[in-house]
Amino acid sequence: MVTALTTQDKPAPILQKNEGNATAIEDNNGVVFRPNNCNRLVIKIGSSLLVDKRGQVRRDWLQTVAYDIAKLHQAGQQIIVVSSGAVALGARRLNLPRGGRASLEDAQASASVGQILLSQCWAELLGACSLDSSQILLTLEDLEDRRRYLNVSATLDRLLSLGVVPVINENDSIATAEIRFGDNDRLAARIGQASHAAGVILFSDVDGLYTANPSKNPEAKRIDRVDCIDNSTEAMASTDSDSGMGSGGMASKIEAARIATHSGVNLAITTGKRPSPLTMFLEDGAGTLFTADASASAHKVWLAGRLTAHGQAYIDDGAVKALQDGKSLLPAGIYEIKGQFNRGDVVDVLDGEDHLIARGLIEYDSEDVYKIIGKRSEEIAAILGYEPRTALIHRNHMVML
Repeated sequence: MVTALTTQDKPAPILQKNEGNATAIEDNNGVVFRPNNCNRLVIKIGSSLLVDKRGQVRRDWLQTVAYDIAKLHQAGQQIIVVSSGAVALGARRLNLPRGGRASLEDAQASASVGQILLSQCWAELLGACSLDSSQILLTLEDLEDRRRYLNVSATLDRLLSLGVVPVINENDSIATAEIRFGDNDRLAARIGQASHAAGVILFSDVDGLYTANPSKNPEAKRIDRVDCIDNSTEAMASTDSDSGMGSGGMASKIEAARIATHSGVNLAITTGKRPSPLTMFLEDGAGTLFTADASASAHKVWLAGRLTAHGQAYIDDGAVKALQDGKSLLPAGIYEIKGQFNRGDVVDVLDGEDHLIARGLIEYDSEDVYKIIGKRSEEIAAILGYEPRTALIHRNHMVML
């Protein structure tokens, strides 16, 4: 169930003043974002904020972002930037139609050219603030594969320990529709996981999640805080992207919030349509805060953040209740399987209404699972001809979503 409080309903603001006039945004368990407390922070800058309608960098605005980063860096925070804008910049340089998105080939070519321009811009602006920056380009598979995910995590740790500001983007020059994050909101959430960040801030052209699309409904109210994301949260999200430059709308930000919070990372959505947006957000807290689940293990963090699965297991209401009570998934609770997979692959678990309930590592090949759907544990050995494992998906290798 969603715990969502509008500004009008909330009895006390989540923004509070602390000693030394430092500003903090708090949840029920204490401080979430605070310049001298949040040791590691990911900020995501979208194309519509970074690039103007002519396809050029909004350099004056971006300089204020660099100043923001420098101030927090001096205060002891480690900052990671997830920056969009390569496709838009490259399309302008190559004079391609529709912002470089007329075809996959145009988008890939635009990204290849634009990424140099984008990284050069960040290097210059951060360098003017006496900060070193680095460029990391990632594909979906870099974070879906466990070993490569750990490599990304180790690289980020080392860069941050050296005082570098990593600037990250999806490698759009080689990504295809089948193997891509789809937008940098989800990439930012995954980077929050891999870097063990305390929080992720998505700067947007709107100042948070509203009860309805505020551009179409003047009665819409901003939600200050969401403690649990469910179907009613998703129903409030719009897939519209007014700028025409980005690849997602509020729906992608909700998905990013789900990934981050299930991984123990707090995520906020706030406006970037003002100078010094990071400083302003830390001062006034105007946005929507999605609070983290702090109980996830490192292995389950990776599972929760995956965007792809090798198959789906559909379970009955009794099995749903068992999983919610902390039990493992047994064959008796499954009524349908989709996909081809091997033992150890990631499989999604869904209920009868197609709601994603859990995700985990399957203990059997799909060929054997088809044979034991709905069967009781004592029947399985005779069916398979070997001693069965204790569960189809063990609770230690499963994360609830």
